[in-house]
Amino acid sequence: MKMLTRATLENWLDHTAQEKTLVAPRNVAGVLLYRPISNVSQIQWDTGRPVLSAKEFFFPATERILTIEKYNQNIELTETTPNQPQILFGVLPCDARGIAALDAVFINTAPRDENYARRRKNSTIIGIACQKMDDTCFCTTSGSAPDDPAGMDIMLKEEAEEYSIRVLTKKGRKIVNDEWEIENCDFEKSSSQFSVHNSPFTIPDIESWSQHFNNPFWSEMAERCLSCRICAYVCPTCRCFDVRDEVVSTDNGNQNYERIRSWDSCAGEVYRRIAGGHNPRAEKEQRLRNRFLCKFDYFAEQYGPLGCTGCGRCIESCPVNIDITEVIEQISAMGVEIQ
Repeated sequence: MKMLTRATLENWLDHTAQEKTLVAPRNVAGVLLYRPISNVSQIQWDTGRPVLSAKEFFFPATERILTIEKYNQNIELTETTPNQPQILFGVLPCDARGIAALDAVFINTAPRDENYARRRKNSTIIGIACQKMDDTCFCTTSGSAPDDPAGMDIMLKEEAEEYSIRVLTKKGRKIVNDEWEIENCDFEKSSSQFSVHNSPFTIPDIESWSQHFNNPFWSEMAERCLSCRICAYVCPTCRCFDVRDEVVSTDNGNQNYERIRSWDSCAGEVYRRIAGGHNPRAEKEQRLRNRFLCKFDYFAEQYGPLGCTGCGRCIESCPVNIDITEVIEQISAMGVEIQ
């Protein structure tokens, strides 16, 4: 296993921040977030889990996808083409795994999302293994671990004053060989051989979730839900969005608009409302049920991976203490219904 000293890493980060967009965990007004940094002193080391995941650097909370310019009877459309290279440093394993899950949606499944794909292509992900699991973490239940390198180009693991290096991709090897000047650092395939193996509980299979579609449990759980959508916004894998056109300017007979894409959530009251006003998920229990079935049934069936990385952010953020692990355990306890 090749090693990298802390001093060498910090020097490289300082140099990189001057030349490229470098994103890392940073304290912003007392809140830990992934944010662009200008020097290594802004990085928050070993401070736990950022409040938001790293997905916003591939799938922004709000982005302009095209502009619409109208000149009298002429209309011109200009697409947004994000091509800015970026390096994400200090990404947690649960967040890297979330990005891999979004790849399955936006890149590996038609239609391909070109904005997401461009950002993904122009990004390098350098992750750091977690030293411990927070109280709300359950990544070992969702098939991951604090030292899972899935979705990363390089994974570092702190060992005293040094970091062990795992190279997962050609992008990673280029940095290690050319910029860190560490030779003969070969690829290591991501595997399920992790240092932490404990799984406090088991996630029910797809059949169990679908069998309990009409269970009164969802109505009981929804009595607490506020439909605030915070669970989706902090989630590394939630990918629902809304598209709208907004007026930018109107002058001299010309009209300019922007087509905006913003995060949305199936927990929102009007998310499924259609023309004419009909809403097939008008009740909270229907929306709450959909969120959990999406995570553990629909997402896996359509795209392959689970739609949950076990990061625990939704548990920590929910204002009414709806706990995803509580739901998992309840469904497990019910078992598969006999038809």
